[in-house]
Amino acid sequence: MKPHTRTMSGVRRTLCAFAVFVGALVVAMAPSAAAEGAQHPDLSGFWSPARNQHPYDAGLVAKLPANTVILDDSGAAEFPQGEYGGLKIKPDALAAAKKWKPQDEMTVARTCAAPSIVYAIQGPFPFEIYQTPTLIVFKYEYFDQVRLIFMDGRGHPPADAPHSKTGHSIGHWEGDELVVDTTDLSSATITNNGLNHSDKIHMVERYKLSPDHKTLMATEWFEDPEVLDNNGARYIKWDAKPGNYIYPYDCDPSFALNYQSGK
Repeated sequence: MKPHTRTMSGVRRTLCAFAVFVGALVVAMAPSAAAEGAQHPDLSGFWSPARNQHPYDAGLVAKLPANTVILDDSGAAEFPQGEYGGLKIKPDALAAAKKWKPQDEMTVARTCAAPSIVYAIQGPFPFEIYQTPTLIVFKYEYFDQVRLIFMDGRGHPPADAPHSKTGHSIGHWEGDELVVDTTDLSSATITNNGLNHSDKIHMVERYKLSPDHKTLMATEWFEDPEVLDNNGARYIKWDAKPGNYIYPYDCDPSFALNYQSGK
């Protein structure tokens, strides 16, 4: 009986040692998992365009690709007719832009036509962010637009997939920066003075919180081989405004009739 007892004691000691090893491994891994989660800041909340869009964050601007010009029209600013912020525009697109007149947009058919997010995200309207590990939602007040940013590792759909004004967005984290890659955008406004992008445009955004988490900063970069000979970008800042809400945009096309009648 004694040899058998010694054998069972050895098994128990082995099992106990294995349990201690597994427990230690779990404890050792837990801080790493927590640390990895901690490097992803929470961007959730209500964000309103900052009154002053300057100065630019040097770190974000430094990551813009070569041959890129920054359009300084974020917030309430808009370019006058014929000004495109340094974009090098291909002849056909430039000719179409030069024909544009403000009155062209003030019709019943056009006045409630939403722009694409290439133009919409830099405008003077707030938006909300809802963040989860696999999906981030941007809800804009401007034209009630909503974007789904897939964070689950999927790619973009095939080129023949339906295009829209919000496109198809996939995201990932690079340290404390959210990087959003968007394709499948239907043709719409680049600048609010007649310059439109094609449905081949490709946009990449980088979002970053200020050290005090009270300001959200971003760069919006885009390329469009059918319209531009260089690349464009914007730098945009929003201030945190807890407790606020997004209101319905409720665009009323009859506004165009009032405009045409001079009322």
